[in-house]
Amino acid sequence: QVQVVESGGGLVQAGGSLKLSCAASGRTFSRYAMAWFRQAPGKEREFVAAITRSGGSTYYADTVKGRFTISRDNAKNMVSLQMNSLKPEDTAVYYCAAREGITTMRIVDYNSWGQGTQVTVSS
Repeated sequence: QVQVVESGGGLVQAGGSLKLSCAASGRTFSRYAMAWFRQAPGKEREFVAAITRSGGSTYYADTVKGRFTISRDNAKNMVSLQMNSLKPEDTAVYYCAAREGITTMRIVDYNSWGQGTQVTVSS
């Protein structure tokens, strides 16, 4: 089972950009669909973006579509989330997650999770 570790969070002003990275362990990274989720204070964890095992297809929540871009590098066992035009409502802890097999947008389908990285967007 792959293990993942996020990095790259921080404090940014509204309209700014941040890039989150997720490093995965193991030699079978290309077998795993990868996704980003987030959880704001007092709210449930929600889907943000996902990418297929090959990187050929991506999926986004409507709230981030056109602003966020998910990508992966299977040679480096990395997945990234480029976040542009950030809004205060994007403030949350962002989690990287992995699941072996097809890509989904459901939290319950992912069984490998990182510890999360805080993103704070000030107005």
